[in-house]
Amino acid sequence: MSTASSNHARGLLLTAIGGLALTVDIPLIRLADGDPWPILMLRTGTTFVAALLIWAVWRSITPKAPALVPGRTGAIVAALYGVGSICFVTAVYNTSTANLVFILAFTSMFAALLSWVFLKERPANVTLLTMAVMVVGVLIIVADGLGSGHLFGNILAMCSSFLVASAITISRRSGRDMGFTALVGVILPFMIAGAMVSSTGYRVEAPWWIIFNGAVIMPIAFFCLANGPKYLSGPEVAMFYLLETVLAPVWVWLVFSEVPSRNAIIGGTILIVALVAHSSWQIHQGRKRRAAGNLRHAM
Repeated sequence: MSTASSNHARGLLLTAIGGLALTVDIPLIRLADGDPWPILMLRTGTTFVAALLIWAVWRSITPKAPALVPGRTGAIVAALYGVGSICFVTAVYNTSTANLVFILAFTSMFAALLSWVFLKERPANVTLLTMAVMVVGVLIIVADGLGSGHLFGNILAMCSSFLVASAITISRRSGRDMGFTALVGVILPFMIAGAMVSSTGYRVEAPWWIIFNGAVIMPIAFFCLANGPKYLSGPEVAMFYLLETVLAPVWVWLVFSEVPSRNAIIGGTILIVALVAHSSWQIHQGRKRRAAGNLRHAM
């Protein structure tokens, strides 16, 4: 297997694991049953501590462990993820869920545009078509609820989408290992949430769920997703963030017996089929390149 094909397969696996892990974030938040700021404080605080512990153990085993924040570029990426998280959480309480989910679907579009302009990486026509189909799927999911949010929340959601796409693009441009950088970035929303809790009070009925979320699920999700740009283009990585849009309602349905709407089922099916088809196409293209390379060597 060629190095490029091997790296692409590794990137697909990493981002798939990260995207799937992220899908249980919302159900675990709901299971914790608490106010938003204490939930955010616990979630980001445990994520930060877990990241430090994992990094310390890794560094004690081998000096080749990736840096927490690789230089100035890493600091910029961490800040983008941190501010993006703040915008996302604030948007949750200032616009409808339908508006929020639809706007966040533009992360892949922003990533494609930024990669095209700044990295000169024109997305393949198949990738552009897949992203368009996925946006249609999200539009079907939220069609019943569009227009019910507020301008401020919609702007924050758009900012969050753009900031995450920017972080993905810069990570891709640097080629550095940013797995821990996204986790360190949570320190900013943690500090803001801590300040808010000190004035609004603390209420979390089942903290173990959110602690598990922050200590296990979030490190896995963001470490994998933040490492994806080392091996995949920005638009490809961004598409895996949409898995949460599809599967989170399914987990909520199974845990809380909230049956998804007909539009959610139709749109979710479109998203899954588009994502699987695109990944399969990428794997097929990789096999064709390897076969062509082997043929040239044989000649």
